[in-house]
Amino acid sequence: MSKEKAIATPSQTKAYLNKFGFSFKKSLGQNFIIDVNILNNILNVAGVTKDVGVIEIGPGMGALTEQLAQAADHVVAFEIDQRLEPILAETLADYDNISIVFEDVLKADVQAVINQHFKPSQPIKLVANLPYYVTTPIIMQLLMSRLPLESITVMIQKEVAERMAAEPNSKSYGSLSIAVQYYTEAIHTFNVPKTAFMPQPNVESAVLHLTFRKEPPVHVEDEPFFFSLVRASFAQRRKTLRNNLVSFFKGKYDKEMVEEKLKQAEISGDRRAETLSIGEFANLANTFC
Repeated sequence: MSKEKAIATPSQTKAYLNKFGFSFKKSLGQNFIIDVNILNNILNVAGVTKDVGVIEIGPGMGALTEQLAQAADHVVAFEIDQRLEPILAETLADYDNISIVFEDVLKADVQAVINQHFKPSQPIKLVANLPYYVTTPIIMQLLMSRLPLESITVMIQKEVAERMAAEPNSKSYGSLSIAVQYYTEAIHTFNVPKTAFMPQPNVESAVLHLTFRKEPPVHVEDEPFFFSLVRASFAQRRKTLRNNLVSFFKGKYDKEMVEEKLKQAEISGDRRAETLSIGEFANLANTFC
């Protein structure tokens, strides 16, 4: 079922661009992959096999879609740009195990699409070259929507991958790290050079692999409050935890009460948020509940 020539080469990509008179839209963050080796590495990281159903976001011309279709049982790709419909119809014509949904994944009923296209209890993975301008909203919605996904493997901006996989006591560690790692085990797997794309992006890229946890690594009494407290703790990174929390609880708890809660949680208010583990944040949030 494989083609003589993969889509993901500079010559093939240029040929399709010229044939269909396609122009890239900066507003959609379109950067097409032109390196098959990178795509193969992504599939290896994702662990795509013949029994797996795959969701893709932003197929572009179908470079990654094509490789996924060769390795997986079925691929469902969400594409927001209707201009790509005739191109995808041609580039993916050889494959009968691909479904393209021309819809914004942030507005789509992804669970309904899963029910329609995949078998009951089939392992499902999400694999994508995400538009960088909307990476965080997409990933956070996927994490919080409790979809039946085993893992997420995405090409994203290197800086964002570092933040999502960061450990405490690092510059990249922040509220996003904790939010992502509450739901998944995050691994920054490998970096991707700008030359792997057409057009070349202005930023470095990386592949992030997220494996969903069966249970969060910590127990929290109130999830929304936990995440709010974490964000507040990082509101001004150079400030101490105490000062950020006093600002957060202004009008509810005075400085003395905040200090008392910190003592109960056995956490020094002189520390900065980046030094706290997810377990310490959970303990702190539960103390304030």
